[in-house]
Amino acid sequence: MTAMPRMTEHSPVLLEEHDHGVLRLTLNRPEARNALSVALMSALLDALGRAAEEPQVRVVVIAGAGPAFCAGHDLREIRTDQRRATYERVFALCSELMLAIVRLPKPVIAEVHGVATAAGCQLVATCDLAVAAEDARFATPGVNIGLFCSTPMVALTRAVGRRRRWRCC
Repeated sequence: MTAMPRMTEHSPVLLEEHDHGVLRLTLNRPEARNALSVALMSALLDALGRAAEEPQVRVVVIAGAGPAFCAGHDLREIRTDQRRATYERVFALCSELMLAIVRLPKPVIAEVHGVATAAGCQLVATCDLAVAAEDARFATPGVNIGLFCSTPMVALTRAVGRRRRWRCC
């Protein structure tokens, strides 16, 4: 097993790599299972905005560093300021990020390994395509902590078709 690089407070929360028309964006908060902090969502938004304007970028791949793709919102960060305005700001930023992915005039591919839960699952479902490793797991566990986690369901219902109804006789 390879050791995970030690992250410092000065490590970038998002890594960007350009290679032959592919912009690879790697969520770089492995110690937090790549939870979507305000800084990470802002960095993703900025990178997607630049990708939209750069003609040499033909496709965007979103991946995660460390053992997980994305564990959803950074609940530790959210709990530091429990005012309603803080929650509204975080969720508005998340909505802006998801809309930026949908509106990007280039394909966005989620490269998923490990866990993708809650807003991390929404991130995957919002992308145009997802490529999942055999160890990939998906969940919307908000109900386990007293939340009705409906936001990821919007993207999931668009990405996953309705189950097939079978008629007998």
